[in-house]
Amino acid sequence: MEHSGTVEKALEILQHLHQVGAARGVSEIGRSLGLPRSTTHRLLQALGRRRLVECEGAGRYRNGIGLVALGRGVLERESLVTLARPLLEETAALLQETSFLAAARGGRIFVLDKQEGGGLLRVAPGVGDEVPAHLTGVGKLYLAFAPDEVAAAASTAAPGAREALQREVERARQRGWARNRDEWVDGLAGVAAPIFAARGLVGAVAAAGPSSRLRPEDEPRFAEQLLGAAGRISAQLGRDRAGA
Repeated sequence: MEHSGTVEKALEILQHLHQVGAARGVSEIGRSLGLPRSTTHRLLQALGRRRLVECEGAGRYRNGIGLVALGRGVLERESLVTLARPLLEETAALLQETSFLAAARGGRIFVLDKQEGGGLLRVAPGVGDEVPAHLTGVGKLYLAFAPDEVAAAASTAAPGAREALQREVERARQRGWARNRDEWVDGLAGVAAPIFAARGLVGAVAAAGPSSRLRPEDEPRFAEQLLGAAGRISAQLGRDRAGA
């Protein structure tokens, strides 16, 4: 950290507070990041003036409401999010499971939007969370149709699992959708369908639920619904799935 610029140090503070998920004192934050207390305090004051952090009292800080405004602004300006949201809502209602919109950004895959279904899903990524490329249906679709976008992220797969992953990727390429069953989180299953635009794969819609509820025999039905939603989004983006 000693060679980092001021902006990078401030970003490290925001990331640290996000990761710990709780308010932290100035000294705690400084020790965790290797920063002098005076520097940490100065940066927190600057971030606080922009409401990017908030002081809960007794000198303990957490990430602030200003980050919510920034994040919502980014997503609301994403045409993919705007187009997909009504279809995510429809999919969640029809399948009664949580539906997601995910896409690659900077070589990694992130959740851009989600809609809750009628079923309770205790373990699920939130908006802005990263999902592993080698353990999820969305990741397998990227490896099938746009591997260069997630090559580095997918390389984290254990050597012994790469053959099985390659088989799943090939299966996804052939049938046009992908699945995840107990690979990322034990007891969690999901199905994903690709969204295409003129430049190729731009994201995926997915549905996830407990493996006990989203059974293997349910996957084709889920895939049909998700492929329909993804195709409608693709068409609105200027390229129908049939032309992909």
